[in-house]
Amino acid sequence: MIAKQPSESVFVSIRGLRYHCRCWGVAGSPLLFMLHGWMDVSASFQFLVDALTGNWRVIAPDWRGYGLTDRGRSDCYWFPDYLADLDALLAHFEPERAATLVGHSMGGNVASLYAGARPERVGTLVNLEGFGLAESDPGHAPERFAGWLRELARPRGFRGYASFADLAERMQAANPRLTAERAAFLARHWGEIDEDGKGVRLRADPAHKIVNPVLYRLAETEACWRNIRARVLWVQGAQSDTPHRLGLSEADLAARRACFRSLVLRTLPDAGHMVHHDQPAALARAIEAFLLS
Repeated sequence: MIAKQPSESVFVSIRGLRYHCRCWGVAGSPLLFMLHGWMDVSASFQFLVDALTGNWRVIAPDWRGYGLTDRGRSDCYWFPDYLADLDALLAHFEPERAATLVGHSMGGNVASLYAGARPERVGTLVNLEGFGLAESDPGHAPERFAGWLRELARPRGFRGYASFADLAERMQAANPRLTAERAAFLARHWGEIDEDGKGVRLRADPAHKIVNPVLYRLAETEACWRNIRARVLWVQGAQSDTPHRLGLSEADLAARRACFRSLVLRTLPDAGHMVHHDQPAALARAIEAFLLS
């Protein structure tokens, strides 16, 4: 069994949805909230949790429409809902103290925006590859809204897989650093048996594929970042292709990091975008050293 630390599933009612949270560690230990990225699930943090050496209570929700959490009530997903869901989760699990958030990719972006919107609720923030998005051109708004309307009218779906092994192979093709053992573990959580029992489908609402009709406004995001009072650990993979895909130069990344008033930068060697899969031990050391400093 690849998982060293057993997890338990806790379900809570959050904003009308049955929310699934995967929890590790002993109740009463210091809390770490781990927030997964787009097209991922809470079990993604298993390898990172296994590498932690301290006594922590880790709580990792499946965002709405992912994993074992209910799907959203509308026909597409709105980014502000993740902030409101996080606010409700923190009110449930840690209402009295400023929280420690560890967010990957989309989860890192959600955590960073939330820490700026509710600075008193976040004491420490670990941002894993949550760089924000490319600046948008307001002139593209008509085209974006039109594209969104077209996508709403189309049938949606993800490709299926013949088996969990087939899904694991696809995950390794996307990330060559992912070992076969880790891929097999993740496939069992990322996928589920299809309704006809003949294949495997992703545990995700296909509505996540619909384009966001609201253009990304970098100035608004930077205003949130500047309002953060928490200490911030910014982690990026040395071989990550995410900045390139977003059209961000090193100067762009430096300008974004400069928005945070208290930031420590760590770059992990031999790691891509999925730093918690590629180098969980090195990442755990970096996180715990930061938390205990």
